[in-house]
Amino acid sequence: MTACAIHISDLHCGKHVADDVENALATLCEELRPGLVIASGDLSNRGRLAELEGARDLLERLPAPVLAVPGNHDIPYSLPGRVSHPWRAFEQVLGATEPLFVSEELVVRGLNSVRPWRHQGGRLSATQLASVAEAFRDAPAGALRVVALHHHLAGAPWRASRKFPLKHRDAALDALAAAGAELVVGGHIHQASAVERHEFEATDGHRDGSLVLATAPGFSRPRPHRSGEAQGLHVYRATAEALIVETRIWDGSAFTPTATRTFPRAVRAVTDVGPGHVHKMVDRG
Repeated sequence: MTACAIHISDLHCGKHVADDVENALATLCEELRPGLVIASGDLSNRGRLAELEGARDLLERLPAPVLAVPGNHDIPYSLPGRVSHPWRAFEQVLGATEPLFVSEELVVRGLNSVRPWRHQGGRLSATQLASVAEAFRDAPAGALRVVALHHHLAGAPWRASRKFPLKHRDAALDALAAAGAELVVGGHIHQASAVERHEFEATDGHRDGSLVLATAPGFSRPRPHRSGEAQGLHVYRATAEALIVETRIWDGSAFTPTATRTFPRAVRAVTDVGPGHVHKMVDRG
């Protein structure tokens, strides 16, 4: 069994997204036949209804199921809507802000990391983290267990940015690992990266399974003259033994492979993660 998913992020519909880029994505889906396309936020540029409808139209063209979560650009840009009804337009157009996808090859838990009072920063609550373990508890044997959110856990490899990683990311990472996540995907910084947990965090000699953090490059370039931003997407493939992360960069005519990393898969039991285990993550407003 081989699982395949395409991951796009930061579409910023409302700014110009070239037709040839959209067409190339549809062509890639036809070629790879992914089990799922993950869209990890900033689908719109200013959270306007028409922009979100444009993103929906783009995603509905794809010959594959789609799971989408919101980004910080997907809520109203100004008051009072930003606080009084931040998710109204997103839910009206794209559905739930925390969707769940389940197949024999993939189980993907979408999480909403956006907080209306934080323009760039994001966080997850204890309840959200506990929902990951619940989603994975009955996952089909061998299915790749994925968490999708907008805000990145691993930092940008190049340009310094005001776009800080997920708040309390150490505690979040511990909870996601305990829940049995194998792959955590995000966007937000318009740069690609893929790193395995044990590459940056020692676990005192105890290897408790592989957990990969992958950040997709931006699908579009809302500020085309800004340096330090890539345009492209990720392709994920999983066999029983390995998880392969392939970065594809837009070269003007197609999404061309530019880097591939292979990580071991390790099966581990899902730990029950309740609010008491992640009390530091409680969102107090």
